Amino acid sequence: MVFSLSKYIVPLKPMKTYFAFSFFLISFIAFGQQDRVSKDLKVNAHINGTLLQPKTPTENLVIIIPGSGPTDRNGNQQLTRSDALKKLAEALVDQNIASFRYDKKVLTLLNENALQEEKLRFEEFIEDAITTVTFFRKKSSYRNIYIVGHSQGSLVGMIAAQQSDVQGFVSLAGAGQSIDQTILSQIALQMPRLEESTKNAFNTLKEKGKVKDYNPALESILRPDTQAFMSSWMNYDPTEEIKKIKVPVLIIAGSKNIQASEKEFKSLQAAKPDAKAVLIDKMNHVLRRIEGTDLENSKSYNEPLRPIMPELIDAITAFING
Repeated sequence: MVFSLSKYIVPLKPMKTYFAFSFFLISFIAFGQQDRVSKDLKVNAHINGTLLQPKTPTENLVIIIPGSGPTDRNGNQQLTRSDALKKLAEALVDQNIASFRYDKKVLTLLNENALQEEKLRFEEFIEDAITTVTFFRKKSSYRNIYIVGHSQGSLVGMIAAQQSDVQGFVSLAGAGQSIDQTILSQIALQMPRLEESTKNAFNTLKEKGKVKDYNPALESILRPDTQAFMSSWMNYDPTEEIKKIKVPVLIIAGSKNIQASEKEFKSLQAAKPDAKAVLIDKMNHVLRRIEGTDLENSKSYNEPLRPIMPELIDAITAFING
């Protein structure tokens, strides 16, 4: 998005007006930050994040788990910047809800030039989430801790919620099937001729832990260095994991999500009928309102100035406040 300030420029004359406007703007920005405290925090050597707290004491803390890939605490990757998770945290703090959002371990390791893809397992993400909950249980005064998992973080959060002391779990834009089935569904739509060979490759990977015979078009997801991770990820079915959660659950999805469809939402809802479920009309994967085409949807992944959906904040706030 190209954002022009030309129509908002205040004339330099008279000077008193200009300085008065500048003082007002600076005062407004400062005032807007007075009701919150942001602090960078290290949970351990590989978990770095930001704790955002309201100035008014609160008992409620949300731990935000990011999605797949080398995703940072704000929900961004190298080629995309939506600030989706940062916007989520900022909107929640306005509702007197604190949050901690953290960089994915893979990003931290990449920045340290220490990532060994062949050794990475999905369980490490689960361990990171549990470690983070435990850290705040032991070292903070927050009475109520909730997990909000976005995209891949939904599955991570489901399992972490089973194994840690939390008051509730929120699945945000989460998948409703295992990763191999998700990829197969996408291939069936986009490259149907590749569907059968992909299914065979995944079956071999599931049975033997590795696969040599696969279509070159699958290189990005089945290259040798990533096969162990994919194999470990495939072991978890969200519709089975969500059933095991004993604390209250909220399932949120958007009707304009091109990465996790409404069908995924309905699968989770059917698997956990006692969960609260909210389908937000026109919300996409990065939590923005999309009125138009898939082109607008794709562009929004790099438009951090777009506000996130207020209905999303209403749903999470109502869930936490009970």
